[in-house]
Amino acid sequence: MPRVTTKGQVTIPKEVREALGIEPGDEVTFEEGEDGYTIRKEAPTTASGADPFEKYRGSAETDATMPERMRRLRDEYPRDVTDGDTTGGSS
Repeated sequence: MPRVTTKGQVTIPKEVREALGIEPGDEVTFEEGEDGYTIRKEAPTTASGADPFEKYRGSAETDATMPERMRRLRDEYPRDVTDGDTTGGSS
């Protein structure tokens, strides 16, 4: 049985964290019901309560593959492969 520390902290049992999908840094709420309280994992939010990922939704809409997008982000370009040499080094 978990115990409350002097700071009011409790360790959520592993089985409960796994069942709720709770990971370090996640936010949880406690909701009062007729039979006591229920713990619930909340969606990520900023200090203002907004979804921190909302501004990025749709920003990756492209026909490019993930490797192509990553090369573009890193300013990398595919190297030429000749004579079956896939090592990129010289012999």
